[in-house]
Amino acid sequence: MIMLAFVFTLSASSQVKGDWYVGTGDVANVSWTDWAISPSVGYGVTDNLMVGLNVSQEVDEDMVFDVHARYFFKEDYFAYVGVEDFDFDMTQIGVGKMFTVHKVVYIDPKIVYDLNAQTTNLTLGFGLRF
Repeated sequence: MIMLAFVFTLSASSQVKGDWYVGTGDVANVSWTDWAISPSVGYGVTDNLMVGLNVSQEVDEDMVFDVHARYFFKEDYFAYVGVEDFDFDMTQIGVGKMFTVHKVVYIDPKIVYDLNAQTTNLTLGFGLRF
């Protein structure tokens, strides 16, 4: 019953030009032994298009920059495309939904297909939208 109440408290609000997003890239793919830092920032370029940048660095590895874009359609569903380290061979595409949990707090699960690794993954990000 509590879970059902939680689901109904999630609200939908469309992406608007001028919105800023600050959050995480993906918190679902981190084990306790392999910590990674992956802050993300995005900006609503138009009413339905957000572009952003993730910066990630795993222990003992180089920093990686990911550029991504989301096109929002039908409430808060979105199509996603991302490019790792500005290398188009490392492109990812996917779909997801952004849930507003409380005023400016969001979570955004998405299914992403990695064209290079030829794998499909479920990712989960969260953050703040202003």
